[in-house]
Amino acid sequence: MSIKENLLKIKSSLPENVTLVAVSKTKPVADLLEAYNAGQRIFGENKIQEMTEKWEQMPKDIQWHMIGHIQTNKVKFMAPYVSLIHGVDSLKLLHEINKQALKNNRIIDCLLQIHIAEEETKFGLDEEELTGIIRFITQNGVIYKNIRIVGLMGMATFTDNQIQIKKEFEHLKSIFDNYQKLNTENCLLNTLSMGMSGDYKLAIACGSTMVRIGSSIFGGR
Repeated sequence: MSIKENLLKIKSSLPENVTLVAVSKTKPVADLLEAYNAGQRIFGENKIQEMTEKWEQMPKDIQWHMIGHIQTNKVKFMAPYVSLIHGVDSLKLLHEINKQALKNNRIIDCLLQIHIAEEETKFGLDEEELTGIIRFITQNGVIYKNIRIVGLMGMATFTDNQIQIKKEFEHLKSIFDNYQKLNTENCLLNTLSMGMSGDYKLAIACGSTMVRIGSSIFGGR
């Protein structure tokens, strides 16, 4: 099947309240344009340099999502255009995003990444760290007025064990529900980003509102 056919098939299976991020990392601009011409407007990349090069070449009505781990010294390169940063896992990174957003006269939306997987290699905050960051950001809203925390993001363990994956997704959903009651100017949690090509249907069943799908659209890497 073509990229267009893959994309339309997946889109037709998603509930209305679920946003599709087409993960286009390592794929050429021609592939992204095929998805764009089929109606896709949200693309996810995991390297800032690659995303910036694609942003420069492609139509400007695209929303670019940064889904990879971020080095603070690279934030300045995406600050002029990035729509949503998925993997925010430290106050230091939030501070830098706010600083660069201010320089570009923008407000940048962010998701806080929560560690839900059993693998030690996955990045993310635990619940105590999450509480501390949200409290700090909401109490210092005057300083952090150029960022907006709009939700949470997590990655399940890379395993075929559906019971374990479901447990991890449900855990993240319960954390999300606890914090959704918060409603301040720079912290309004309405997005739960979980689920990729292999587990997005299960993630949606567990309450995901945003899925990150790459190989099922563009093919393997």
